[in-house]
Amino acid sequence: MRRLSLIAMAVAVLATGCTMAPKYERPAAPVSANFPAHGVYATQPVATPDGARSANGVAAADIGWRDFFVDARLQRLIDIALKNNRDLRVAMLNVQAAQAQYQVVTTLLLPSITAVGAQSKTRKPDNLSFLNQTISNTYTVGLNASWEIDLFGRVQSMRNQALAKYFATAYARKAAEISLVSQVAVQYLQVLQTDDLLKVTHQTLASASESYRIVKLQFDNGAASELDVSQAQTVMEGAAANLQAQERARAQAVNALVLLLGEPVPDDLPGGMPLDGQDLLADIPAGLPSDLLLRRPDIMEAEQNLLAANANIGAARAAFFPNISLTGMLGTLSPTLGGLFKAGSAGWSFAPTITLPIYGDQFANLEYANIQKKIEIANYEKAIQSAFKDVADGLAARGTYDQQIAALVRDTAAQQRRLELSTLRYKQGVDSYLGVLTAQQDLYSAQQTLIAARTQRLANLVTLYQALGGGWIERTGDAPRAADAG
Repeated sequence: MRRLSLIAMAVAVLATGCTMAPKYERPAAPVSANFPAHGVYATQPVATPDGARSANGVAAADIGWRDFFVDARLQRLIDIALKNNRDLRVAMLNVQAAQAQYQVVTTLLLPSITAVGAQSKTRKPDNLSFLNQTISNTYTVGLNASWEIDLFGRVQSMRNQALAKYFATAYARKAAEISLVSQVAVQYLQVLQTDDLLKVTHQTLASASESYRIVKLQFDNGAASELDVSQAQTVMEGAAANLQAQERARAQAVNALVLLLGEPVPDDLPGGMPLDGQDLLADIPAGLPSDLLLRRPDIMEAEQNLLAANANIGAARAAFFPNISLTGMLGTLSPTLGGLFKAGSAGWSFAPTITLPIYGDQFANLEYANIQKKIEIANYEKAIQSAFKDVADGLAARGTYDQQIAALVRDTAAQQRRLELSTLRYKQGVDSYLGVLTAQQDLYSAQQTLIAARTQRLANLVTLYQALGGGWIERTGDAPRAADAG
């Protein structure tokens, strides 16, 4: 019964000139039709008339990265990375390699022609020789041609598979470029974060050192206890230790940025903007999950791998049917080298061949091809689910960071006021110095938390921009490049 179904399939292929690959149907997206919209998702940034920058309803994939990022220093760093990053360079070379492989398979659809020059020398036994000529020479010059007649679409299926793999590597390269833009921006934000932390730590260390000096002087004059001195020293030494850790973190953040750039950070970079002045586009519309199928290159890569697996089934099915090939030679033959091009030395041969598989690994290969397709379906569905999660996570964060940062700003202001009041009460002899030290430590902690939250908010906007397919074009309004564009 299985043989009969294959024969019927072959008849259909011969009638239509197609391959034996199954008809492709895109799997249904295994996610909700809409992104979450309640709870933490309910409060999303919107365009406001107060002069804030707005995406004006433009989708992320259509917003150029120079319009998303306004920091001239960051723009220059991204431009350098796109030219020099080694991972992106490898991704581009992979596209070229896949293109070459596709061209190799395409040539199988055409006749193969080679020029041949050969000599053969043969010795026969005396009892088989003619007129005692036991040694004979044959010189040949000509053209050999061979051609597989692709009646059952085997080569065409291989060609379709190679083409899908080429597109898959092209989309992988596009995903790598979008990811690189995002990585450079996030790493740049990390450098700015360490700068702000260092500034706060320097201020805290200076304040703590001055407090320690005053308390130590009071202790020497008998106006403060040794406990006050130890407590003041604890804050000072803690700030000094944090300063070294943050200096180290900044150096490592710069090193990570250099790796992404593919070259040392240039000395002639334009002036940058502070962490709280980056002013990224915060109101990019999320759209629908179905939009991601055409905007996320990793999803398109997964679908091309699925198409390649589907085409491979066609090649595996075609292996059950006869392979027909034609070979021939046209040239001159002569028993002597000097007679090759004389009149009457022309010769030719023609040898059609039909190979019919009887027993082999065809069933195992077909089963393997079908399993590979199931694997690629699962990979495609997982790519969609991962993309949905990326966007949903970004929307959840975008809907909460503004309120969190506003609360942290108020908390930091309150901690600053608390330190001022604690210092005043200590000077008036109302409270011990412990209240001052505690307020100083709490203010320092609140300042660090605020800096971290601001960095996370900006990093989330960057990754959301990437998750929605942004970062491929340089300026808004530019014509989108092909995935395999250089």
